[in-house]
Amino acid sequence: MADVHEKRSSKLRSSEANDYLLKHRITDLFNNMTAQLIYARPDKPKAFLIETLEQLKKSRSTKTQYPCLFDESNIRSVFGMLDPTGRGYITLKQYKEAMITLGARDFEANPMGSENDKINLDTFLREAILGLEKASATFD
Repeated sequence: MADVHEKRSSKLRSSEANDYLLKHRITDLFNNMTAQLIYARPDKPKAFLIETLEQLKKSRSTKTQYPCLFDESNIRSVFGMLDPTGRGYITLKQYKEAMITLGARDFEANPMGSENDKINLDTFLREAILGLEKASATFD
């Protein structure tokens, strides 16, 4: 009987720990920092991580310039790959899949142009930047 109680207690502690990590976005923070670290591969990884945390802290107060793997040129390139013939728009399905692939968080599900199934570059760029900022804003 004691074994069953210990297992339940252990599961409860594990569940509480997981809830805590989710509530405070600790897993998001570590994933973000790990991705930044692997992408940059700095010679001094610990100093890089400290700098990244400082940048996240600064970004929290200014609500801008969150560290992110993708900049505007990367987002434009993604759009270009989705619109190889240069029509000037992508479909709503392409838009949603691209946002998920980029790692955008809480992006607009039906942005301007979705009613015609034609999302243009300006809309894609704006929504991707906002979604990526939300995903990168892990220091709150």
